[in-house]
Amino acid sequence: MSNKSIRLIVGLGNIGDAYRGTRHNAGFHFVDEVADKYAARFQTDRKFFGEVAKARIGGAEVILLKPSTLMNLSGKSVAAVSTFYKISPSEILVAHDELDLLPGTVRLKISGGSAGHNGLKSIVSCLGSSDFARLRIGIGHPRDRQLQIPVADYVLSRPPKEDLELISSAIEKALACIDEIVDGDFSRAMSALNEKTDSRK
Repeated sequence: MSNKSIRLIVGLGNIGDAYRGTRHNAGFHFVDEVADKYAARFQTDRKFFGEVAKARIGGAEVILLKPSTLMNLSGKSVAAVSTFYKISPSEILVAHDELDLLPGTVRLKISGGSAGHNGLKSIVSCLGSSDFARLRIGIGHPRDRQLQIPVADYVLSRPPKEDLELISSAIEKALACIDEIVDGDFSRAMSALNEKTDSRK
């Protein structure tokens, strides 16, 4: 399953100390780890409505993006970057939190719907396409935790230490496949990430 090489990696989250470390910021967590691994430094760029870094991964220059809009306006930032650099949707990877996967699980997916995720909805709307890859980072669902809090409150809260460690381990697993993902070798990356464990689906 070969894909176009990835030129833009987007991490979804909400900017600000109030949201730091929350489940909904798993995408930010991932791109921060990518930046650390490749010694890339984020800088705020107002024309892109976000924080941008450039990393050389497997010989290719890849743009890393953390939209500074609210989550449900993330597409504005993604569209600005992709238009400026002439990046097609199929050359974009979006890392985001996933309620339908348990902590410790990460999945690579090519295109698809938004599954109710407001960040993905915004990106699909602004790009006019759902033909981008997704890195789904499991955060679990409150009902799996026997928690009766609303989903919105759950995703905007900080996970307990054991869940945070599982989420971090999943991100590390994805990082180990980043060269293959960027190179468009999705079949190899999927075989490493998409084994059917810890999934609600």
